[in-house]
Order: sequence, then C-alpha cells, then structure tokens
Amino acid sequence: MSQECFFTGKKVSLGNQYTRRGKAKYLGGIGRKVTGKSRRQFKPNLQRVKVVVNGKVMHVLASTQAMRMGLVERPVVRKPFEVKSIKV
Repeated sequence: MSQECFFTGKKVSLGNQYTRRGKAKYLGGIGRKVTGKSRRQFKPNLQRVKVVVNGKVMHVLASTQAMRMGLVERPVVRKPFEVKSIKV
C-alpha cells in the first residue's frame, strides 16, 4: 500500500531543507547565510481507518484533511438503541 490518501490523493512531495547560519538583519546582524541545501520529503498526515466504500467496510489510508472535510464515511459500530413498547 503506497503512502497516498484514498480520498484526496495526497502523497509524499519533495522539497529542500536549507541550513543557515548568522543573525537576522532585523536583530542587528548582517543577515542569514545559506550553508547547505539537501533534499527532504513532506509527508501527509495519513491515518489507517475503517471506512464504508460502495457498501463494504475496508481499511484505507485517509488524510486528516479528508476526515475534517467529511469525505470519510465511517461504519456504524453499534446499532442505535431502540425502546420497545410496553403492552398494558
């Protein structure tokens, strides 16, 4: 299973990590200088959750953003409580 959201398609993206030294100008220094640059990964916040897809319950990876947007439909764990009528 790849590191990708089932609903939004979010996956790992690549970028750079910059290493800097020095003091910022607004703090009285001569500015921050870049001393190194290396590749890094930005990983989405994926959670393994049980969801209902086409009427079937399955485990998928879903991003927390998809959960907050309401794209994830969770299965009902317990049936709602029913009050039986009492015959008098």
